[in-house]
Amino acid sequence: MTQCKALTTPDTMWNFCPSIGAAYLLTVLFGLTTLAHIAQAILHRKFYCWVIAMSGTIQTVTYIFRVLSILNPASYDDYAAWFVLILIAPLWTNAFVYMVMGRMVWNFTDDARVMHIRPWHFGFSFTNNKHSAFIIQVYGAAQAAGNNISYSTEMTGLHIYMAGVGVQQLFILLFVVCAIVLHGKILRQQPPDTKKALQLLYILYACLTFITMRIVFRLCEYGQGLDSTVPSHEAYQYCLDSLPMLLALVLFNFIHPGRLMPGKNSNIPSRKERKKTGVCTKAKMTGNDIVCPADC
Repeated sequence: MTQCKALTTPDTMWNFCPSIGAAYLLTVLFGLTTLAHIAQAILHRKFYCWVIAMSGTIQTVTYIFRVLSILNPASYDDYAAWFVLILIAPLWTNAFVYMVMGRMVWNFTDDARVMHIRPWHFGFSFTNNKHSAFIIQVYGAAQAAGNNISYSTEMTGLHIYMAGVGVQQLFILLFVVCAIVLHGKILRQQPPDTKKALQLLYILYACLTFITMRIVFRLCEYGQGLDSTVPSHEAYQYCLDSLPMLLALVLFNFIHPGRLMPGKNSNIPSRKERKKTGVCTKAKMTGNDIVCPADC
């Protein structure tokens, strides 16, 4: 029987035998969906899509480092790199969902607002809150991944990371409330592109479900520290973390925001453009007879 290099190497970072085949497969799959997102961003000229491409890039790099770590089990740098990156990469997918929602408010509502929030404020507010969760998670993950650290330091890092995950989930729940309100508004107003709007909204719901699934998994995984049985069974990680995040990327490949919200007019105008033209709804921009509210 062939011995597992990840377990037999002196000073190995691994406490179980990881599958290098699975790591290679995820590297290829994340790489393919990332290349597709880069091509789609260029094709549709939607450069805000660099955010979802960045998510795919980080997750591809995550698995490259995982492969390197399996091949070099004693390398702390390779192990720490994939450990930290896999924890923070999905935040970019989360941010992209917020950005798409803001553009949906601009494109599919008459007054370009949801719960009195403008599309440019919508994306800005939720994305900034994502940054707070990002900083907390990076700090916690980096501390937990330290070399030769004490158990208490490791647990402190994991608890900080879980606090960041909790912040992320809180804003997801607030976001879902806004999405439900937008859903009802689209059904009431019945814009010309209602079918496209609902398609994209269902994709957002699916992605948020995947992200929430991952968050619950991570909270369960690290609730008892790295010595619990969950981290030593990589099937959990693949099924409840990497696979949901891969599906989220692939869903956006098939139902791409740039295809459903095409053209220059679908882009949210900058603050300078809004002040110059007085335009605060897409309908006003395209010349339809809709009054522009005074607070735009």
